[in-house]
Amino acid sequence: MMRSLFSGVSGLKTHQTRMDVIGNNIANVNTVAYKSQNMIFSDLLYQTTQAASGANADTGRGGVNARQIGLGAKTAAINTAITRQGSAQSTNNPWDVMISGESFFIVSSGNGGQNLFTRDGSFTVDGAGNLVMASTGYKVMGWQVDPETGDIRSDVVSALQVMNRDNLVAPPEYTTNAYASGIVDKLDTNVHSKAGKAMTLTFYDAEGYSYTAKMSIHAMSKDGEYYVQLDDITNSDGVSLKDYYNVSDITQIANFGAGGAIDPETKVYTTAKGVTYDNTNGKQTFRVDYSFDEALVGFATNPLMQIGGNSVKVKDGTINDGDTMPAKVTMTGEVKLTKEVLQNEYKLTYDEKDKAYYYLPDGATAPVKLDSEPADATAAGAWEDVLSKLGGDITISNDANGKPLLKVNDDGSVEVTFEAELDQDPSMTGAVYNGQTGLFAKTLDYPGADDAATQEVMEKAYGVHNDDMITYTINYITPDGHASITKNEKYNGNMLVFNTKNGMFSYIGNQEQDAASITFSGSATDMTGETIDLGHFHDISIDFASLTNVNNGKVSTAGLDNGDGSTNNLGSGRKRGELIGIEIGQDGKIRASYDNGLSKLLGQIAVTKFANAAGLAKVGNNLYNTTMNSGEFDGIGMDITSDGEGTMESGVLEMSNVDLAGEFTEMITTQRGFQANSRIITTSDSMLEELVNLKR
Repeated sequence: MMRSLFSGVSGLKTHQTRMDVIGNNIANVNTVAYKSQNMIFSDLLYQTTQAASGANADTGRGGVNARQIGLGAKTAAINTAITRQGSAQSTNNPWDVMISGESFFIVSSGNGGQNLFTRDGSFTVDGAGNLVMASTGYKVMGWQVDPETGDIRSDVVSALQVMNRDNLVAPPEYTTNAYASGIVDKLDTNVHSKAGKAMTLTFYDAEGYSYTAKMSIHAMSKDGEYYVQLDDITNSDGVSLKDYYNVSDITQIANFGAGGAIDPETKVYTTAKGVTYDNTNGKQTFRVDYSFDEALVGFATNPLMQIGGNSVKVKDGTINDGDTMPAKVTMTGEVKLTKEVLQNEYKLTYDEKDKAYYYLPDGATAPVKLDSEPADATAAGAWEDVLSKLGGDITISNDANGKPLLKVNDDGSVEVTFEAELDQDPSMTGAVYNGQTGLFAKTLDYPGADDAATQEVMEKAYGVHNDDMITYTINYITPDGHASITKNEKYNGNMLVFNTKNGMFSYIGNQEQDAASITFSGSATDMTGETIDLGHFHDISIDFASLTNVNNGKVSTAGLDNGDGSTNNLGSGRKRGELIGIEIGQDGKIRASYDNGLSKLLGQIAVTKFANAAGLAKVGNNLYNTTMNSGEFDGIGMDITSDGEGTMESGVLEMSNVDLAGEFTEMITTQRGFQANSRIITTSDSMLEELVNLKR
């Protein structure tokens, strides 16, 4: 009976322990990331009153089992459901983080304290800017950013300080890198034009001010060969730095390559003008003939001359064969000026009622009526004043009776016979008139490309003109006007070469380069002699390796972007930025966002796993510690996404995984077990009482 009493007592104690476990589970039903426990029973010791005996072949007796009396129950194990995920609860707090998977956060009390582990992701930022547990202030551990690469450096975990002074603002930074991407289509008309295929690059100086570099790609004579030049740099207001700093050329501010020469190109040009060439005694001369109207300034723009057309001719006897062009040329003509021309070109007002024109003389306050048929030279003077406004000195001719030959018709048109004295074209100085052909001829020596008069003739005859980058050399001119002219062209910038077999990029500048640089001068001298400090600019290396030279429907898509094109886009430059937000990604990486568009990596929350997570020891405050049966922490941890199973989610917390329905069911069975064990004790007590009563 004493044994049954002790068995009952052990049963009561064991069921009480189980009730303690159940009570703790229910108490922590709303504890963040709490992992429920359950208790396992096992029987206790046994008292053997008779050992087992085997069968005896000699006597023929069979074997007998041992006689054992149990001494009660005990707690075999208390297990933690540590791998069972709790449900998610949205908090909308960006510092709350939930782990999906079997990993643990790593935290430390600091000051040399050991690392502990938790599933509780209710974090906050303390006064020193550290990411800490909201409940204990323990620092969340992770990996820092490598200042050289801007990427996470997986090393021994350390505290994550996410709100330090350096992270509150993003200081301005000058641009050091850029890259080109897209397609250069050799059939694109833009790359063959004088302006080239335009590209722009936005970059920043050391003070965070933005600028735009205007660049262009130009095709050369060989397939796969182009050159890239810097055309201009403008500030954020669109003003060229050439004008902003009052310098004569943008190359005083920045250069893109040393430039080079394009292979000479020789063509045979044809002109409609009569051109003759002479190389007698080694002296090169050529003659170009001009029609008379081309020699007159204002002929093409003066409406009176324009509308006069073929009726405009040289006044008899003014110019004879062999005469050179005089300083003034007098022309006569008969012309009918329409109402539209008089209103639009000469700014006259027409009155439909009295069929007359009005005009406002300079300085007058009231309009003056023009005679419809002037009676004399004085009356015609107002008309001459009007007609002379757009060029030439106009005189209205008179008939035999001295009456001016001008009449306003009923439809508003004006018929007028006139003489006009026009200025000579300065380029025709020394030109000789040939009355038989109606041409002026001019003979010029050809000493070289810098001869201005020769260049003017070449431009009129063949449409070619030397400039700073292009010179033309005349090889010969045939009597019928055909000319062999060699074009020698230079370029500013860098040569861009593609592999003509596959259209892939070969090099920029020289055969060893994938990149070329916009190089800024340290200083410049403006047109007043003042020195300009340009030290706030920094050279920009532009990588062209991503360009291709393939068919794209005659459309080139080549463009420029700042940065190196990597994930962090290093070297892109930026203006000063204010912190506007911090977010934690699924991989635990903490990124800050700034109002200048920068996204800066601040660190990464590291996690760890254990071979036997259930072997961890609970130390309170939702924390665990390692034991001999859990496995050790290596001090470094792991990226939660490295195994492809775990992630982090911000704004969410993992709740307790306690199953209340299960806990209440176990509570009932525990209560019944406790009740039954108590009956063992009361029954045994009654039996002992009967035994004591035997002596009465």
